[in-house]
Amino acid sequence: MVFASGGYSVKIYDNQPGQAAKAITEIRPQMEELEKAHMLRGELTAAQQLALLSSYDDLAQALEGAFFVQECVFEQLEVKQNVFQDIERLVGKDVILSSSTSCLVPSNVFSKVQNRSRCLVSHPVNPPYYVKLVELVPHPETVGTIMDNTHALMTTVGQAPVRLKKEIDGFALNRVQAAIIAESWRLVQDGIISVKDIDLVMSEGLGMRYAFIGPMETMHLNAPEGLEDYMKRYGEGIQRVLTSFGPVPHFSGNGAKAIINEMCELIPSDQQHLSARMERRDQLLMGLAKLKKDN
Repeated sequence: MVFASGGYSVKIYDNQPGQAAKAITEIRPQMEELEKAHMLRGELTAAQQLALLSSYDDLAQALEGAFFVQECVFEQLEVKQNVFQDIERLVGKDVILSSSTSCLVPSNVFSKVQNRSRCLVSHPVNPPYYVKLVELVPHPETVGTIMDNTHALMTTVGQAPVRLKKEIDGFALNRVQAAIIAESWRLVQDGIISVKDIDLVMSEGLGMRYAFIGPMETMHLNAPEGLEDYMKRYGEGIQRVLTSFGPVPHFSGNGAKAIINEMCELIPSDQQHLSARMERRDQLLMGLAKLKKDN
């Protein structure tokens, strides 16, 4: 959907026969709904964008004529390595090879590829149609033009690409997210705050600002003379708080079970309740995306 919104022809391949065609069937009502809500991205109509999508059960046919390949298989290193081995044998030397992995570093993902200079990770955030960030993470051998061309492509289709200068475990987004998860988990586990209220700390507190400006700009704007002034005022206190952080929490065992039970009391983990909350999340993100677009 994202690439079609930019007017690009998109070929979808899955090694399970019929799955790629099924994906297009599922995309159709989503695009039509977006069009009715005036949230369809790009200049083309839903019908025109749908016409750009095609499905394949044969990898060679799917790759014919491609200039950019985005792999989206599940997070298993060996599977991704083998997929890119197969892809490399079927495409020209100038085709960009990109992985959507959220946690595997490029040097491992592309270890079986011969020409690694055209390889990178383009990590989207779910759901990517509403959350536009894409992390571009280079392999140690990736040439600059590949990063530049991918950045330009992602910008053209309406995403918000950020460049990492080198690979690191977890990239940027998941490292920041892991820090938030860890401290939130500790605060609940240590009896400081409830599951419900720690979520409110983000949704009604930090998240209100972070939806529009990041932590660096937040600090820059929260002191009369900017970031340096902010650190003069609050840096010592931040360091003191950071030294009070405990070790990495355990996400299993009795302590974890209590937190999980508390979460499930708020939102039961059966498919009916989870699906309803996911739908609510996507609708809210759609509204937020429209607000950001209009401002």
